[in-house]
Amino acid sequence: MAYQIPLSFPVFEGNESLYVQEAMNSGHLSTNGFFINKFETKLGRKIKTHQVVALNSGTSALHLALVLLGIGPGDEVICQSFTFCASANPIVYLGATPVFVDSEKETWNMSPELLEDAILSRISLGRKPKAIVVVHLFGMPAKMKEIMAISEKYNIPVLEDAAEAVGSKVDGKFCGTFGKIGIYSFNGNKIITSGGGGALISDDAGVIEKSKYLASQAREDLPYYQHLEIGYNYRMTNISAAVGVAQLEQLDQMVARRRKINLQYKELMKDFPGVTFQEELDTSESNYWLTSILIDEEVTGISNDKLRVILFKNGIETRFLWKPLHLQPIYRKTPYYGGNVSEKLFQEGLCLPSSSNLTLDQQEYILGLIEKEFRKVF
Repeated sequence: MAYQIPLSFPVFEGNESLYVQEAMNSGHLSTNGFFINKFETKLGRKIKTHQVVALNSGTSALHLALVLLGIGPGDEVICQSFTFCASANPIVYLGATPVFVDSEKETWNMSPELLEDAILSRISLGRKPKAIVVVHLFGMPAKMKEIMAISEKYNIPVLEDAAEAVGSKVDGKFCGTFGKIGIYSFNGNKIITSGGGGALISDDAGVIEKSKYLASQAREDLPYYQHLEIGYNYRMTNISAAVGVAQLEQLDQMVARRRKINLQYKELMKDFPGVTFQEELDTSESNYWLTSILIDEEVTGISNDKLRVILFKNGIETRFLWKPLHLQPIYRKTPYYGGNVSEKLFQEGLCLPSSSNLTLDQQEYILGLIEKEFRKVF
């Protein structure tokens, strides 16, 4: 259905049309062209410390990053359980096994304590993990100081899934720039978009060079096609990069808007019993890609699903939080470390409309419907 108020919709208010037309006029529509280089350069300057490879999706970036980290058949990779399947599926692409770790209650991201427990447990079994995939859920930064300390202690590289966290920061440093490799997504529903697109980022020039090579079918620099390694068709198109450049010019504005939307939701719902929000730590600055709440049914008398259905019937798109991967049928035999934190988040959580052009009137309309249901209980 076409929602009256969507969950997260792209906003085009800049030079998107102009740049796309320039790309079309150049005749370079595919994986070669001016805007690809420009996008990589501008994003690299934005995040300051890292170089960038523009790719066709965040999933491609994750897969390529794992290849670059040497992950292969028989390896184990620790992965946050409370995330989208794309965080873990590339591990399986390579014949490796994900080892899932539960969340902590503050940021809803990977628990550092359980991460260390998992590492020690796998080492005791003679199966030291080859990498750690940590996610910044809904744009909320994970506890990177603690996680990176554990990474260094056990000499296990971190792959930072910042697909949802473009523009988020920890201690003023951009998410995606803490680990050995970071990835971003610019899918159509993200805070900025290139239509379909992603990026791999690293401060290791060798990683960047190898990723560009592998993402372009591992073609050798010869006047004919020769391939010494298996490569991938993962590069971003020039058309997508043109959109991405225009969106990147507006990133700070988009982050500011989503943070304001989050604050307005909190103000509008401050007197709602049994409703809590995902909160950032004092050291973090979330882009609040999606504003997410927990609904305590014992207090509110309303489940997250009932509220979702009510809003759906009124043309408002919401979404459950991610179903933990250790509960997914495809991963039912996968090792898991933790309790029920992520399960409880899934059972109680709901993502609210958070598009950058969401108006206060629309938020008040949404909250009016929620309040009406709450009044039936109290």
